[in-house]
Amino acid sequence: IRAIPSSRWDVATYYDPDVTAPGKMCTRRGGFLDLPIDRFDAAFFNITPKEAMAMDPQQRFLLELSWEALEYAAIDPQSLRGSKAGVFIGVSSIEYDFVAVDRNIDRIDSYSTTGSCSSALAGRISFTLGLQGPSQAIDTACSSSLVSIDNACAYLRLGKADLALAGAFTLNLLPKGMIQMTKLQALSPDGVCRSFDAEAKGYVRSEGGGLVVLKRLDQALADGDPILGVIRGSAVNQDGESNGISAPNGDAQQQVIAAALHEAGWSEADLDYIETHGTGTRVGDQT
Repeated sequence: IRAIPSSRWDVATYYDPDVTAPGKMCTRRGGFLDLPIDRFDAAFFNITPKEAMAMDPQQRFLLELSWEALEYAAIDPQSLRGSKAGVFIGVSSIEYDFVAVDRNIDRIDSYSTTGSCSSALAGRISFTLGLQGPSQAIDTACSSSLVSIDNACAYLRLGKADLALAGAFTLNLLPKGMIQMTKLQALSPDGVCRSFDAEAKGYVRSEGGGLVVLKRLDQALADGDPILGVIRGSAVNQDGESNGISAPNGDAQQQVIAAALHEAGWSEADLDYIETHGTGTRVGDQT
């Protein structure tokens, strides 16, 4: 967690500890990647410099991550051309279009649409690697990457995909997200997330990403793949009616956990480790 990079926006212009101040954010800190997000080896992926400039940096990072993930899995990316390999990418926000185009309408060109639309976060990988399986960009807010993995598993089980790349990436390029979360009183003023704590004041808006390579277990064993873990079951639902559209529903959350355990053929006693989604807000963590 560090100070907002000056290369993103002028913090002094937008910072105000008063959460009611119009157009202001209540923090100077966030989880920002210490990486040159404007750098990309376009030639490696046979992309022209002009097209690369129009591409959302999230697309660029996801291309690199997909290649690295396949190499780590000891799979030659070139060997997947024409296969039913699928791509399932969680989407959080698309901000590059405003940064690159809306501030200068004259910069719109033939690459602007594919460079900034959310569907291209998955489609770019499928196109570049020549994958002909399902390709989906999925936005379910905080659960986007997990729902992407759930979808990937469903396609694999049904035989509609032989391999899947699943995950997400997000970058914070504009102050608007920080301002929106400030008004929702969901952003931590001091850059500290106190999940499940009476002193919780909000979460820390951050960026990053990751991809996993998924196969059916019998196929992975037959191929001699390095297996890091096995997904026994998963489930997806929606809170439905609650105190507000951003507030949790404890009953619904219990139901989705029970559904995942049922699909895995497990009971609560079989669990030895639980990872939770703790927002660090009084409303979000009360259940």
